[in-house]
Amino acid sequence: MKKLSIALALCLLASLGVAQPQSVQQLHETARSFMRQGDYANAILVLNRGIQQEPANIPLAKDLAMSYYYQKENNKALDVIKPLLDNDRSDDQVFQIAGNIYKQLALVKDCEKMYKKGIKKFPESGPLYNELGELQWAQQDYEAIKNWEKGIEVDPSYSKNYYNAARYYFFTSDKVWSILYGEIFLNMEPFGSKAPEVKQLLLDSYKKLFTATDLLQDFKDKNPFAKAFLTEMNKQTGLLGSGVNTESLTMIRTRFILDWFNTQQGKMPFKLFEYQQQLLKEGMFDAYNQWIFGSIQSLSAYQNWVNTHAQENTAFSDFQKGRIFKVPAGQYYH
Repeated sequence: MKKLSIALALCLLASLGVAQPQSVQQLHETARSFMRQGDYANAILVLNRGIQQEPANIPLAKDLAMSYYYQKENNKALDVIKPLLDNDRSDDQVFQIAGNIYKQLALVKDCEKMYKKGIKKFPESGPLYNELGELQWAQQDYEAIKNWEKGIEVDPSYSKNYYNAARYYFFTSDKVWSILYGEIFLNMEPFGSKAPEVKQLLLDSYKKLFTATDLLQDFKDKNPFAKAFLTEMNKQTGLLGSGVNTESLTMIRTRFILDWFNTQQGKMPFKLFEYQQQLLKEGMFDAYNQWIFGSIQSLSAYQNWVNTHAQENTAFSDFQKGRIFKVPAGQYYH
């Protein structure tokens, strides 16, 4: 009878699921579920249990540091992430997480030193160049643009370096790169929160570009790519009779693409211009320009265009949603 009672008790415990401890993977999945819900206190509890089982588990430690960070327990977060900075198995995300923590603790010099260490270890990490640039820019250090440019060169499909570089060049005399980088970013993040800002930047950049009646007057300091861009764009200034607006920019940019591929074909391949040519060939270039400039210049006029060109607009919208814009390596011309 006693043996039977023990057997029944063991069966009951098994049925309640307490006989087997959770694996580290199960604990991690549970913790990430808590993180997605914003319940960082429970995530911390579960992650710590996982780390007790596997103290060297880097993904667990990264999530623990992030959970402490979101809980605003930054000193604890730093204690967790700091040892990983010297771990050979750590990835560049460890340095990104550490950067967020250092910035919250206002340890600016330590943060900059840490980013540079990360870049030395991961010299092709676009996110690290971007974040170092943002840190420097916040300190009014104009070395920032060098890091954004380097990020574009080594990691051309990472978007945020284009965004920051475009904004930087907009406030300088160089409008070529605010236009090119701004439009690349817009195609990488067409539905992002920064899209309206970048559309306005593009419209204003074209207005500033065409303030000069001769775009070649400030030519000597430009590199070959910028010179080619300005040369082909300068041919279109006769189309500005009605000013810089959606309609004139559509005509200018159409003529520019046709001329570029007549004169520069194969010399300096550039993904943005290839994309514009593709849209032109497929009859979607008008809709593309309306999406960029029309939606900013006059929302009511843009809505009217959409209503009267429904098929064209739908074709472009469907095409845009079904693709990812990436810049291939080797197309860096700045």
